[in-house]
Amino acid sequence: MRLLITGAQGQLGREMTRLGSTHVLMTVAHDQLDISDQDAVLRCYEAFHPDAVINAAAYTAVDRAESDVEVAFAVNRDGPANLARACRQCKIPLIHVSTDYVFDGTKTESYVEHDPVAPPGVYGASKLAGEVAVQQYATRWMILRTSWVFSAHGNNFVKTMLRLGAERNTLGIVADQHGCPTAASELARGIYAALDAGLKKDVWGIYHFCQPEPTTWYGFAKAIFSEADKQDMGLKVSTVNAITTSDYPTPAKRPANSVMDCSKFEETFDFKIRPWRDSLEEVVREM
Repeated sequence: MRLLITGAQGQLGREMTRLGSTHVLMTVAHDQLDISDQDAVLRCYEAFHPDAVINAAAYTAVDRAESDVEVAFAVNRDGPANLARACRQCKIPLIHVSTDYVFDGTKTESYVEHDPVAPPGVYGASKLAGEVAVQQYATRWMILRTSWVFSAHGNNFVKTMLRLGAERNTLGIVADQHGCPTAASELARGIYAALDAGLKKDVWGIYHFCQPEPTTWYGFAKAIFSEADKQDMGLKVSTVNAITTSDYPTPAKRPANSVMDCSKFEETFDFKIRPWRDSLEEVVREM
């Protein structure tokens, strides 16, 4: 299969490339293809003739988005719209990756796909606009909402904690925001499984994909440091304190609960999502 993958230098894009050896891949980073440029997107499609497109490109700087609104919407809304239009024109499917930040975080239980969306900030609003554009312009589409993505590459919580843990004795980590860490490698594995199934039968639509065992940023940090200790990384940190969101104000509001129910994905694609702790061990070892 000929696959066009955008966001090639991002966490997910790297893993899609690494795991996609059975396909013919055209992987493009932002400096190779600006997805907010409609003409550039069409030229790319015409040159490569993909059988499907996976959009792993995104503006993910949550706090900076609050003041960088135009760019956030250009990448997260206009980009997917351009990809979707081109996919419809070429009669091919589009898989688009979205986020848990489309929810406001006020639900006490896990979010399911049909729950009302109400983004708490610009980042979530721009990603939701991208979801709407994909549904409006593409003929065959799949939207995968994920959360707390981590890997050995790029900017993510695991890398930040290991860096800070090597520099400081004591850290304070937010303990009242709940979600599910998701390794980019596991998400990539799920996307390939979903794409294969989607081409065989009509299973397009919105799905949630995150790894089991909800936690908090505090709980995630403790697990990271525990794994680092097991692998003798020699971190400096010895004390990790639980703090509240109000203790650590940020420009963008974060959802207090962004835990998502992924049973629809697992049942539809007969795909068992691995626990994030297993993936964390692999990522720390790679680092």
